[in-house]
Amino acid sequence: MSTIPSTVRITEVGPRDGLQNQPGTIPTDVKVRLVDALSASRPAEIEVSSFVSPKWVPQLADAADLLARIKRVPGIVYSVLVPNMQGLEGALQAEVEKISVFTAASETFNRRNVNATIDESIVRFVPVIAEAKKAGKQIRGYISCAIACPYEGPVDPQQVAEVSRHLVDAGVDEIDLGDTIGVAVPSDIDRLYDAVGTVVEPAATTLHMHDTRGTGLACIVRAMELGVARFDCSVGGLGGCPYAPGAAGNIATEDVVYCLHRMGIDTGIDFDQLIEAGRVIAAHLAGEGRSLPGRMFNARCAAQGLP
Repeated sequence: MSTIPSTVRITEVGPRDGLQNQPGTIPTDVKVRLVDALSASRPAEIEVSSFVSPKWVPQLADAADLLARIKRVPGIVYSVLVPNMQGLEGALQAEVEKISVFTAASETFNRRNVNATIDESIVRFVPVIAEAKKAGKQIRGYISCAIACPYEGPVDPQQVAEVSRHLVDAGVDEIDLGDTIGVAVPSDIDRLYDAVGTVVEPAATTLHMHDTRGTGLACIVRAMELGVARFDCSVGGLGGCPYAPGAAGNIATEDVVYCLHRMGIDTGIDFDQLIEAGRVIAAHLAGEGRSLPGRMFNARCAAQGLP
């Protein structure tokens, strides 16, 4: 246990990654209430939205309006995903502190996601990264399919390391490794960091788990034993991926926070406020006959006699 970090940094990705795969468009008013409620729980970072084409992700078409209306809390980083220079312009106008660019460790997935090879996608991001740095913004580089691809199957960890190296060389500040379809078990995390650790220290990476097969939390604990101290989570387990058939939601923030706090690890998050944030989006989904999958969210609501 001595190698496990005493503090962990949580990025709440529910408003972006959690909502982008919803079958219906979430009203901006609901999103504003959700982000403000999440801010009250005080995660280190909230990924609010994405400046992508409404044609491809209509659920996030209101990014500029949403960012203009939320109440920003000092000390919380508000970030967005951007695919190109046009997206970066929107992010800069919205005065976010951090941007994310994205590629994959699978050629097939990347072509289906951004219609480009891995190398082509990274080349596209070079001017975006340069302009973001000139503007003083932090830059995260997502690598999807770090464990497996829905089209190609298992992904070679050395491929993930190679993509990580290209992103570091391009100037990203943070490598974010995504188990996009939620297949990982702890031994996969060992193999992943054996390779990626030759490029960047585990403590300097973020792990982005999906919980499709219920193994996400076990992988997070193993990653902490390897020195990882940054994780992406989604309120109530919202999520999925429009380009990854069958992928369930991201690992639920409440499940991770409950586990870490019980282990004596500080996240800085107010668990009760986090539950309240979940109730904001749960109330909207209930009206559409849907619910949140997060275990701790549902356990807390049941204990309090709430639907």
